[in-house]
Amino acid sequence: MGLKRIILLPLLSLTLLHVASSKDWRRNVLFIIADDLRTSLGCYGDSVVKSPNIDQLASHSHVFLNAFAQQAVCAPSRTSLLTSRRPDTTRLYDFGSYWRNHSGNYSTLPQYFKNQGFYTRSIGKVFHPGIASNHSDDFPYSWSVPAYHPASFSFEKKKVCPGADGQLHANLLCAVDVSEQPMKTLPDIESTDEEFLSLYPLEHMTLAPDPDVPKQLPLVAYNPWTDVRKREDVQRLNLSFPFGPVPKHFQLKIRQHYFAAVSFLDSQVGRLLSALEQLGLDQNTTVVFTSDHGWSLGEHGEWAKYSNFDVSTRVPLMFYVPGVTDRTRTGTKTRTGARFEFIDVFGPTQSFTNGQESQSLVELLDVFPTLAHLSGLKVPQPCPEVSFRVELCREGQNRANDFIHRETKVDKEQIAFSQYPRPSDTPQENSDLPDLRDIRIMGYSSEPGITDSVCGSDSTPELFR
Repeated sequence: MGLKRIILLPLLSLTLLHVASSKDWRRNVLFIIADDLRTSLGCYGDSVVKSPNIDQLASHSHVFLNAFAQQAVCAPSRTSLLTSRRPDTTRLYDFGSYWRNHSGNYSTLPQYFKNQGFYTRSIGKVFHPGIASNHSDDFPYSWSVPAYHPASFSFEKKKVCPGADGQLHANLLCAVDVSEQPMKTLPDIESTDEEFLSLYPLEHMTLAPDPDVPKQLPLVAYNPWTDVRKREDVQRLNLSFPFGPVPKHFQLKIRQHYFAAVSFLDSQVGRLLSALEQLGLDQNTTVVFTSDHGWSLGEHGEWAKYSNFDVSTRVPLMFYVPGVTDRTRTGTKTRTGARFEFIDVFGPTQSFTNGQESQSLVELLDVFPTLAHLSGLKVPQPCPEVSFRVELCREGQNRANDFIHRETKVDKEQIAFSQYPRPSDTPQENSDLPDLRDIRIMGYSSEPGITDSVCGSDSTPELFR
């Protein structure tokens, strides 16, 4: 049967979980988790972005079209996904605490698989590095061996972007020659391989369809994108805080660079899946592809994440399950007969149709119980109302039945909600990422376009659109 494993891969980082016994019938799992990736993919209806390898994966997968992260920032979202506990349970709203010490000794998805006989390994950004994962990516609880972080992580705050002056800068727009980077990988900032910019000529770029700050938007809901403002090239624009609009020419460049980064990511996913098939593992490996949260590209006058708007909370989510999601998709193999042939994004355009689709509202909380079921493991019990002392339970739903029963209509009673904290009811310097001690307001989005804000524990929720 081959090695049983789970591989979690964030923007090409990996987590492995494998079953020790070769007689075990359970499938391997390849878990790919991208960083800051919104649903700007062909398989999600985006006609601009070139993502043929991910689209090819979607053609063999069950694709959830309306999946939402629980908080649009890395550490809280990843911890929530991997524990199936909401941020209000993990008490992690920033990067400054480790849930096992701060709220409860909650079991994680890889830990659960490890305890069921899987070998588990993390390569790259699975949990958020630093205090949020105990400076160890939650080793030894979640992993069989220490996690591996590529050298690019150390360049997050350093000047690596070449400028016209011949100097290196800490820019937002950061096209680099990957072959010249440490270990030939992108630095861990909003960067892209400069070659991929040619896929998106600037003259073909357009602004976001709704680029202005909504007139009726409550100030508490606005994300002033402070992190973006700190970049050298953005500082040179002399923008007023908090609503000063980004010049249109620079907006187009941001969108160009983001789409180029998506195509670069797509190529890496294609190489990974092609290798999976070449190793003969595609028929006994479940593949999950998702992201920790989305990213605003000028919608509502916002940039980056840090909000409850759909562009920040909605994420891609798809499951490829051999013999299940591809049963009716035998005609989608490429001209070479390969299921996951590597597709060069610079080559001729190829189109794919999603294998199975679901319009239902789902949450990243649902990944843990769903993947456990698909892997032949007992699904953890739902958490009680108060679960701080319960190590293993889930707040997410098991979506495995969606893979078997064709969706005929969307349940209008379904709810998926995300949340984001604010330090005040007006934008300020720390509105994007307030420290735990500074949080005064928690905003919740209970369905697309609707958010409610709770101020303190005794106040009445205020609903606003």
